[in-house]
Amino acid sequence: MPSEKPLKILLVDDEPPARERLRVLLGDLAGQLPSEVVGEAGNGLAALELLREQSVDVVLADIRMPGMDGIELASHLGRLEKPPAVIFTTAYDNYAVQAFDLNAVDYLLKPVRAQRLLVALQKVPAAHPDPALLNHIGQEARGGGRTHLSCHERGRLLLVPIGEVLYFKADLKYVTARTVDREYLLDEALTHLESEFADRFLRLHRAVLVAKGALAGFEKAAGDDAEAYGWALLRGVPEKLPVSRRQWAPAKALVKHS
Repeated sequence: MPSEKPLKILLVDDEPPARERLRVLLGDLAGQLPSEVVGEAGNGLAALELLREQSVDVVLADIRMPGMDGIELASHLGRLEKPPAVIFTTAYDNYAVQAFDLNAVDYLLKPVRAQRLLVALQKVPAAHPDPALLNHIGQEARGGGRTHLSCHERGRLLLVPIGEVLYFKADLKYVTARTVDREYLLDEALTHLESEFADRFLRLHRAVLVAKGALAGFEKAAGDDAEAYGWALLRGVPEKLPVSRRQWAPAKALVKHS
């Protein structure tokens, strides 16, 4: 692949020797494909912090890492205005990794070989991740949902730890995520969030999911209240959430037995 400028690369792996091996291989390939390692990170969270200040052409990311794994990292990168290409590096040749053999992304099995790395890097111009696909595969690979949600605000990508979300509330095509400190506007579907985080959130109403641990109690709505059958009281915030007639008994039972 002809290249006038070196590819800017970010290395993401929780094992320093693995990052060093990639540096050495990239140096060996410099005559065929010039590149510049502009940063290193030990997990997805650290990588996203680096990318706030530095744009790159490609991210070489391990899949299994603490804090935020490579699959979730890629799903957040895919939401950027100009997402970098993502090439996965992994020691695990399982069904999830096989699914990454797409035009959008590539994967390399450890120990990474120079020629295989070269082939992957030569795909970079067309190799941009599909966030929806990566997130779906990520759930299968991790056995659970994301650790963070992402949203755009004033040109920046913000991360919202899922453990801090008290509730999700749908309004037209957007969903609001509420933490103790503030609200975040997400480009997500409530039904998808319900499916992904079923172990953590409970549906109260057609437009509301609440964190099970945030429920403090309930009060019956006034007889002429058309918005809700009842209201859920929350820990940490003054808002009350509407509860439908259908969800009233399951929600109350959850609080009673928690």
